[in-house]
Amino acid sequence: MNKMAASVVQSGEDAFRKIFKFYKRRNPPPDFSDVIDFTRGAPGGKVVTVQLDPAAVSDVEAARVGLQPVRDWKTFGLQGYPGFIFISNPFLLGSQPFWVRQCLKTYPQKPNACNLDMHMSPSDTQDIWSKSVHGLSFPPSAKRQEKTLLERLRWVTLGYHYNWDTKTYSADHYTPFPADLHSLSIQISAACGFRGFVAEAGILNYYRSDSSLGIHVDESELDHSWPLLSLSFGQSAIFLLGGTCRQDPPTAMYMHSGDVMVMSGESRLLYHAVPRIVPAPQGCPALEIEGHSLPSSVQDGAVVQPVSEEDWAVCSRYIQSSRVNVTVRQVLGHGQSFPETRSTHPRTDADQTVGHESADGLCGKRKRSSSCDSVDTAQT
Repeated sequence: MNKMAASVVQSGEDAFRKIFKFYKRRNPPPDFSDVIDFTRGAPGGKVVTVQLDPAAVSDVEAARVGLQPVRDWKTFGLQGYPGFIFISNPFLLGSQPFWVRQCLKTYPQKPNACNLDMHMSPSDTQDIWSKSVHGLSFPPSAKRQEKTLLERLRWVTLGYHYNWDTKTYSADHYTPFPADLHSLSIQISAACGFRGFVAEAGILNYYRSDSSLGIHVDESELDHSWPLLSLSFGQSAIFLLGGTCRQDPPTAMYMHSGDVMVMSGESRLLYHAVPRIVPAPQGCPALEIEGHSLPSSVQDGAVVQPVSEEDWAVCSRYIQSSRVNVTVRQVLGHGQSFPETRSTHPRTDADQTVGHESADGLCGKRKRSSSCDSVDTAQT
């Protein structure tokens, strides 16, 4: 904590909540000088380098999903956070647009669930992308009467769909997990020493410039021995990583487009939050309008595919002011099954989506919220 942040925390108070509010406030703006920026690329202070096994993933397999060779990844950890791995944008130049397009065009499609389902019929949310393209084609300065469905999107669930009411997963609310995202996830997890990882559930969060994610722990998965993967695209965010209780003051760090976090081991069940979205630094590859051409190292038959100019025009317009976060988890241990419970159809709850209201409500009422993407808002 810097001196300014430390000054807002008093003995016996909820340190995490105080720091959360410090970085969330707009006036006066907070001091960001203590926020760790891994793009600086050199260890120091709490930042340490993490060595991965370059042979864990072949260069060909990495390139198939748009990743650089593992030996070229810039990988860090934090003192006091064993099991936490930060990979500073391991994506090949030109491959992020494919994943941005998937998050905006493909993954929100039915049968996957999203926050709009509680307000609209399945037919109305069948193709959020096509219903939004026209609205997003207007220049940023143009005034529009209503937000597009894509701009109203706050979360999407994949695979085992998270039940926001009961904070559980179940066998009876499942759709096939996207094969391309599974391929990306198993390469990242294998490079970090977790061979055999199975991507079974995903939650996508869609952040606007004034969105935030409340303080929570991801604990609904039945097997915590597998890591939680978090990928960011678009605008940057302040990420807070705390301890095992809310009295532990968190460490603040930037997450830029393309960055990947792996929470495993002792860091798997730590409190964390996103108090603020901040403008991405200049030159961020995913934000370049001409950045939709795939690199030559990506061969035919790869998972990542070229993005059309038409699609990228919509994607780039969206992420010029928004951030998409993807979290992937393995829910069950190998050979494990869900306990026998009475079937309950999950209700998507707009009260837990990324939004524009104060985080205090969720932080206070749901101290052990499960999803890395159960977000605090009162509106969609």
